[in-house]
Amino acid sequence: MSVFAILDPAVGLAHDVVAALAQLVPTALAIVLFTVCVRLALHPLARAAARGEKARARLAPRIAELNRKHKGRPEKLQASLAELYREERASPFAGCLPMLVQIPFFSVMYRLFTTPNDLLGHTLFGAPLGLHVGSAHGAGEWAVFAVLYAGLAALGYVNFRKARRAQAKQAAQPAQSAKSAQGTPAQPGLAFLPYLSFGTVLFAALVPLAAAVYLLTTSTWTAAERAWLHRDGAPEPVGLALV
Repeated sequence: MSVFAILDPAVGLAHDVVAALAQLVPTALAIVLFTVCVRLALHPLARAAARGEKARARLAPRIAELNRKHKGRPEKLQASLAELYREERASPFAGCLPMLVQIPFFSVMYRLFTTPNDLLGHTLFGAPLGLHVGSAHGAGEWAVFAVLYAGLAALGYVNFRKARRAQAKQAAQPAQSAKSAQGTPAQPGLAFLPYLSFGTVLFAALVPLAAAVYLLTTSTWTAAERAWLHRDGAPEPVGLALV
């Protein structure tokens, strides 16, 4: 039995909702609408995460000072950090909550679009939703995949630029410079993180067309949502945007 079989009840529910929407609109659009509705329901968690990210950015200088003050005393450092977060009513894990909640939804959609079902027999501009890019034939089918991949690549580039700018800002902070001056080893692996923004394009090449439609929809929502929540100029965290 596949480990994804545990998701079958949720997959069945998602299938029924998308199928019901597909009675009113084309199936590809039904996938888009279903994804948007779920992401809209998760938006309050994204707002809470944004508040947590802004709070951590605001507290960064004080955290750096605590790191300097309690260097070599991890237990005292942890106690001081816990007290700081408690006083400021912030959480170091707030930004992880939307990602953790989205993982089951992503798994359900992956299962729905990689398991044979009637939805995958429908088409998007003539290309079957169950079609993989490696099985595409004709200019029409290739064009559909090309447009979706181009959209994902464009979003990946936007996220890449944002991640690079966030890294540059962090490197320029006095606290970061002071920390580096104390001999804290650099983390070269962090420089590679922005390039992971293009991982969605690679993943989309491994799944059927329906899953690529879902990925483009949820990635677009994530980019727009993060831009809106950080519109006041607050720095975004370095790393991957949520899908």
